[in-house]
Amino acid sequence: MSAEGARMVSEYSGGGGRGREVVRVVSDISNALMNEVSKVIIGKQENLRRVTIGILSNGNMLLEDFPGLGKTMLANTFARSLGCKFKRVQFTPDLLPSDIMGTYMYDQQAGEFKLRPGPLFANLLLADEINRAPPKTQAALLEAMEEKQVTIEGITHKLPAPFVTLATQNPIEQEGTYPLPEAQMDRFLMKMSMGYPNRQEEKAILARRKMRGKDDHDVDQITSPKKVVAMQKALEEVHIDPAILSYIVEVVQRSREDHRVITGASPRASQSLFKTGRAAAAIDGRDYVIPDDIKGVALQVVSHRIVLKPEAKIRGITGMHIMRKILNEVPVPVIQ
Repeated sequence: MSAEGARMVSEYSGGGGRGREVVRVVSDISNALMNEVSKVIIGKQENLRRVTIGILSNGNMLLEDFPGLGKTMLANTFARSLGCKFKRVQFTPDLLPSDIMGTYMYDQQAGEFKLRPGPLFANLLLADEINRAPPKTQAALLEAMEEKQVTIEGITHKLPAPFVTLATQNPIEQEGTYPLPEAQMDRFLMKMSMGYPNRQEEKAILARRKMRGKDDHDVDQITSPKKVVAMQKALEEVHIDPAILSYIVEVVQRSREDHRVITGASPRASQSLFKTGRAAAAIDGRDYVIPDDIKGVALQVVSHRIVLKPEAKIRGITGMHIMRKILNEVPVPVIQ
């Protein structure tokens, strides 16, 4: 990426007729970011793309999988490559809301109460094993995740931009875990899984460890918080056809009409598909959205928002099954 391209994104504030050029630079930075992270995270290109889409969309992401599959390393590596302030919170059953938000402490020298900010005051927050904390602490994240702010002692504080929560959770069948409330699940832009590496990927992990000669990974900084915010704003330059808007609405509406569903996806799901579709297009260097941009993220964006009837759960039906059926049935629009 050229110095001129980096300057263009850094200074971007919307409009100005430079949409296509800015989107191209966003694509260059995004792909450089994914390439850098792939030096550490091996064989998970789809997840790297999804996390990049989530960051560009200024949304929160949930990684659900068993321990030891690289969820924490993924978040840490992205933060270092982004050049963003990174904080990690290990969620435990005794974690209090004030432990993550911060609190006011009396400063004897100044003679006044001053805010001692908690780990929420970061650009990228890793909420590790979020479902090991009780619902009260999980609920404390809601305002930060949705409004990008926290309220402490009745005073509202804006969080630094960008602010993205990347949470990890173990499957709820494991001992000592709590299911996340529906309101909190709806505030996650995407939910994804890492999965076990195959034999070749696991051997490559060991081979790279041998070559490094140390446990730590060296990661180059690709961008900065200011550029990330400008890249998020640049998505407004990506055109989305009315036919694709109708396609998004039809997909989300049908999630509410399935007879196996108690609660379908909320209007927040439609907005999330809108944003992630634009981000996917920008990563590919396009200033317009195509149907495949929506289909490529729909499973991760919508499935976790669907609440199933008990009889459907007993038969092993999941939100993924519902969404795959919908995506197969809804006609894909033809864009002229």
